[in-house]
Amino acid sequence: MTEPTYGNRFARQYGKMMERVKLHLDELEKAEKAAFPRLSASIEHAAEKAVILGDLTREEARLIGGYLKRDMEDASQYVVATGRDLRAWMRFDLELIEDRLLEFFEHGVDQSRLELSAFEQPLTEAVLEAAYRSGEVTGPGTLRCENCGEQVVFYAPTLISPCPICQGTSFMRLAEDL
Repeated sequence: MTEPTYGNRFARQYGKMMERVKLHLDELEKAEKAAFPRLSASIEHAAEKAVILGDLTREEARLIGGYLKRDMEDASQYVVATGRDLRAWMRFDLELIEDRLLEFFEHGVDQSRLELSAFEQPLTEAVLEAAYRSGEVTGPGTLRCENCGEQVVFYAPTLISPCPICQGTSFMRLAEDL
């Protein structure tokens, strides 16, 4: 399987899993309060559904579910720590992304924020700086190459490619300064 096919497939599956998570969160919201963290459970539910439907292997579903969790936790931690909105976390105008993607991130971040406040864990800058690597899938936002500082903007779920300037493979989420 070639890397572009792999990347496009994983980016599409990220979007599908994102939709399944949103549907599951909506179902849970209609029911009584769940006794487990809803966002994580919803991502696990969406991953299992992808396996059942044959969209992904169990390992691929776990991997993409991990990317979704990373992005949701990263966005949520930023919003909680700074009090800013998703526009600041993504570093671009939210009108540039699809409504369904924006709705998912807003809903997911709200749920993550609730889960984080339940644990009352102090957030540090180190926690806010999750590493992103080429070959992984990311949701929308701006990443900065750790090697040369080049900024790469993503408007949809996308496979992270090596830096277009230096071919670096490690990136950090770039959000507006605190």
